[in-house]
Amino acid sequence: MKYFPKVQGERVYLSPLSLEDAERYATWLNDLETTKFLLQSSKVIGLQGEKEALASLCKEQNYAIVEKGSDELLGNCGLMDLSSVHRSAEVGIFLGEEGRRGKGYGSEALRLLCDYAFNILNLESLSLRVYDFNLRAQAAYRKVGFKEAGRLRKAHFYGGEYHDILVMDLLAEEFGPSVLPAAKS
Repeated sequence: MKYFPKVQGERVYLSPLSLEDAERYATWLNDLETTKFLLQSSKVIGLQGEKEALASLCKEQNYAIVEKGSDELLGNCGLMDLSSVHRSAEVGIFLGEEGRRGKGYGSEALRLLCDYAFNILNLESLSLRVYDFNLRAQAAYRKVGFKEAGRLRKAHFYGGEYHDILVMDLLAEEFGPSVLPAAKS
């Protein structure tokens, strides 16, 4: 088995990353239509570099987003700069499969990740950054409960223009009910 469901939703589950997916990630991360929404647009991602990056990501709280039933890899998500002292982390997520964007897969995966962060890892605050032109992602983040907390003006240059970076956050008490299995006595 390539994937191991860690947190399951209705249509997707989160699994530990698989090093076998390095070629797929390298393909996605060299596609400007995908990376214009990430911090990867100016980077050239080779297969060996992606293998090394995945190996590093596997040691942290990073997960493959996998479609239930088909076990198809859709993208990944994770928690960066996780602080157990401050009980906070920054969230990162992307869907590499263009045909799966805008269909609720990303918001479901993000909801699962937030649920895990708040109700298993006992975090209090999650944040993320998103470009002002990425309206689809902003809608998905708001759907999960994230709110705009600030704006870094003209902090990102892409396509010959400067763009704002929105900072969004979500607190544990603002998050909806957990979908994780309840503890049994």
